[in-house]
Amino acid sequence: MAAVDRFPVGASLTLDDLAGDVHPHLARLRATEPVSWLPALGGWLVTAREPALEVLRDAEAYTVDDPRFSTARVVGPSMLSTDGDEHGRHRAPFAPPFQAATVRDGFEAWTIAEARRLAAGSAAELAAAGQADLRAGLAGPLAVSVIARALGLVDDDPHRILGWYRAISAGVEGVNAGRDVGDDTRRAVADLRAEVDRTVAEATGSMLAAVASDGSLTADEVFSNTAVVMFGAIETSEGMTANALAHLLGAPDQLAAVRADRSLVAGAVEESLRMEPAATLVDRYATRDVVLAGVAIRSGDLVTVSLAGANRDPAVFADPDRYDVARPEAHLQLAFVKGPHLCLGRHLARLQTVAAVDAVLDLLPEDVVLDGGPSAANVRGLVFRKPAAVPVRRGG
Repeated sequence: MAAVDRFPVGASLTLDDLAGDVHPHLARLRATEPVSWLPALGGWLVTAREPALEVLRDAEAYTVDDPRFSTARVVGPSMLSTDGDEHGRHRAPFAPPFQAATVRDGFEAWTIAEARRLAAGSAAELAAAGQADLRAGLAGPLAVSVIARALGLVDDDPHRILGWYRAISAGVEGVNAGRDVGDDTRRAVADLRAEVDRTVAEATGSMLAAVASDGSLTADEVFSNTAVVMFGAIETSEGMTANALAHLLGAPDQLAAVRADRSLVAGAVEESLRMEPAATLVDRYATRDVVLAGVAIRSGDLVTVSLAGANRDPAVFADPDRYDVARPEAHLQLAFVKGPHLCLGRHLARLQTVAAVDAVLDLLPEDVVLDGGPSAANVRGLVFRKPAAVPVRRGG
């Protein structure tokens, strides 16, 4: 029997389905075809949590080290596209600055101040114009500022950095959709490479200079790893913050609970990560014939994990489509992945999103609401999911 006949739900889905209101489709897959063949992806899609964990944790059977891996095609081999000892070699020089204690001691006060500065600007815009966009005014600029500071870039112009990030993001998204890397993406990669080389040469006290002086990576590898760190930090941190603000401001009862008990802010962020991971699809490639959740997968097959699907698995998360800032099992979400590719910047990402939510609660009027209701912050994206805007206004 052909795969399209064995997996009719998967066969019926298009890339537009996966990029739009994906959660009903993921629920159907999870209930009937938790490991399903999707012609639209040219591979398998895993939507249940247990098989997702199996794929993410077993780098020997499911690898990223494949010529088809999208990020490697854009910036070159890096910690994101290698496994085993090679992965460790790429990742190790970048790991120390992103450890929890280092992030807390080196970035907490600065990040809180930066989030409050940006939120104050959004509050002023709201007062003057009657509306503001918290993605454009807070989530995006905060993500750029934080990673530029972390890397120690000589040129920390946020407009240039955002331009690089958008072009590289579009390139990765395009590769995932089957397109070639475009000229805009190639130019952004070249410009970013020049900035990395300049920072290594001139900013002797920077993270990048320290990574380069470690000696375990070539100049090309310093660049490729910097690119994936920066790209991941901006893309996913902006999405994480925008999604968290949209979820919280779009749920009046949950917002009231957080205002009444500010210790719930961290839970509100964790629950938003569960509801809508900013990076939702994770690609792996089978290194040998395997059986996953009863499904035979051939060596070389693409195996894509839907983090969004796994994060709403009702076997783990009761009433999974409900946003609950006090959900006790929210920490079981997989937005930062598991296994050897556990997100390097997860502590920094959590710090800045919590800082952004706290700043909004402190500095924007208490009656602030999503302008147009929850649907105004409509989330879209095949691989990276966030709203185009988080528009807010005064209530009443």
